Amino acid sequence: MRTERKTTRLDRVFARLDREPERPAHLDVPRMSRHRTVLFGSTLAFYLAIVWAVVTASWLVRLDWQVMFFRPYEQWAELHAFVDYYVVLGQRGPTAVMVASWLGWRSWRQHTLRPLLALAVSLLLLNITVGAAKYGMGRLGPHYATEIGSSEMWLGGSIFPSGHTANAVVTWGILAYLASTPRTRRWLSAVSAVTSLGVGLSTVYLGTHWLSDVLLGWVAGLLILLALPWFEPLIARAEDRILGRRDHWRDRRYAPRGRTAPAAPVATPVMLKPLTGREAGAAPEPVSASRPAGRPPAYLASGPHSTRAERTPLTPAGSRRPPHGERHPRGNTPAARS
Repeated sequence: MRTERKTTRLDRVFARLDREPERPAHLDVPRMSRHRTVLFGSTLAFYLAIVWAVVTASWLVRLDWQVMFFRPYEQWAELHAFVDYYVVLGQRGPTAVMVASWLGWRSWRQHTLRPLLALAVSLLLLNITVGAAKYGMGRLGPHYATEIGSSEMWLGGSIFPSGHTANAVVTWGILAYLASTPRTRRWLSAVSAVTSLGVGLSTVYLGTHWLSDVLLGWVAGLLILLALPWFEPLIARAEDRILGRRDHWRDRRYAPRGRTAPAAPVATPVMLKPLTGREAGAAPEPVSASRPAGRPPAYLASGPHSTRAERTPLTPAGSRRPPHGERHPRGNTPAARS
């Protein structure tokens, strides 16, 4: 009795690394549902409330100054070396390269450009929204503060909201957004939340951001992830256009002038007339040295064909030789032909 070998966990891992034969049909594209719309509106209201609290120099600004005077980098100096490396998880360049490499493999494996296009759209939205807020409000950071207790707004800074925190939320959160299964999405959402939380607190520890900067950066990154379903039709159209251009370029490369390369004709076998059909005394027809243009050589021409009934039947071995009675012993010359 033949038994099949039971696949191990390592076999399943290597099977998932192979490219799928075609694009999976179960890929779920998030849509802007009513629940997500309500969540987006609530998050936007919270964003505006933080900005208003900072502009009016409320209790949130006083908390910012208290944390700054506490100087966490002096209270826990032994963590400084680790935090210097950990905060890199919020920098735009290194994180974009790491996540783009992973999503590029996903695109190759699933025959779709959606992961890379979704990352590009999210980073573009991040640059536009967070960049505009930074330079629009012009808040100075803790190291450049001029007046104790003030909000330090509109003084030419670029610190509010925290770009490191918003970038960490978007860059790592896009992995959860593009997850294939609900279980994977939950796990990646938790990992991205913890990572972005650590990046934000690292900037407060180093003294490069106020606490309110980090809080607004988290909210700004979450708004971008919540708004991504609105851009899914644009991503789908961009994918179709890019793949269409690729197919068009491929056709022009392999078929000049945009023509489809014609398929090579299949050669049909030529049935030659058996030797027994010739007359015994007939001399072979001389081949003319000059033949009309376009006429194939005599040895390639099919010649006159006899009907199927007049052809010599095949022997069991597949030969068309004449019967044994007409053969001549080796060394004897047949009757001379005139």
